[in-house]
Amino acid sequence: MKKRTITCLFTFLVIGMSVHADEGMWMPGNLNTHTRKTMKELGLQIPVSQLYHPDKPSLKDAVVSFGGFCSGVVVSKNGLVFTNHHCGFNSIQQHSSLENDYITNGFTTNTPKEELPCPELYVRFLLKTENVTQQILKTVCPDMTEKERKTAIDSVTYAIQEKVSEKDSTLTGIVDAYY
Repeated sequence: MKKRTITCLFTFLVIGMSVHADEGMWMPGNLNTHTRKTMKELGLQIPVSQLYHPDKPSLKDAVVSFGGFCSGVVVSKNGLVFTNHHCGFNSIQQHSSLENDYITNGFTTNTPKEELPCPELYVRFLLKTENVTQQILKTVCPDMTEKERKTAIDSVTYAIQEKVSEKDSTLTGIVDAYY
């Protein structure tokens, strides 16, 4: 028992010494000086401004939200998008049959006209990120119940999202919590 305890302690000590905590997800429009420096040290070779710029071409223009549940990247001027296999699996499965097992054999085309439509899938491009925390928090008070607080937050969130769509019906405003 003593040997086992010592082995466990030693294992946890070694693991604990090798674990490195990082800051988690980096928001592209909100990179501080330390994060920028770290990214360069880790091998980033392009200017940080080319990762995200709300008004100029940047990497954000190539990365997409795929179907609202995956990410993808645009790899051609014609809009060809690459994503992970599991992101399109259901659509691939829907197009498959006994004669054409696309799950097993894959599927390629020579022209866009030969492509198989997947109307349930879409891509969204990030145009810009904006911190709306203060806009939302000014609608809540400390003496509110949880239900009142949720109603107030939902109401202002909906208003912010609608404001985007009113400006341009092809745009979708998304208010999401980031910690």
